[in-house]
Amino acid sequence: MKESALKAGKSIWNSLPVLAGIILLISLANTVIPKSSYSVLFNKFPLLDSIIGSIIGSILAGNPINSYIIGGELLNQGVSLIAVTSFIVAWVSVGIIQLPAESMLLGKKFAIIRNIVSFILSIIVAFVTVIILGLL
Repeated sequence: MKESALKAGKSIWNSLPVLAGIILLISLANTVIPKSSYSVLFNKFPLLDSIIGSIIGSILAGNPINSYIIGGELLNQGVSLIAVTSFIVAWVSVGIIQLPAESMLLGKKFAIIRNIVSFILSIIVAFVTVIILGLL
């Protein structure tokens, strides 16, 4: 038990620099790219909007609380619900910036497959959500 705890602690300690770097990169990306520029990217074509939303969400990555605030602001700026939904789902489930750390901790193949599946599902979830709400 003691040996397992020591190995786990060492593993966490070794991954701290990578995790700190990821947090700094996410913060930098969120600061550098103004939120108002997102409305320029979306052109009211549902499939393209959902793909763009998923790509942006995948790159920026963050936590759910921030995504709701950003999603509300995007909706206020005229961005479609399908784009915002795919953005939010990708924001919390796909992590391009976090991929190096995830690869290191969970394995490269697993990390890549998980991110690809999460990206595809973010688009599907966006369509299903909008269809269920009857807005498409």
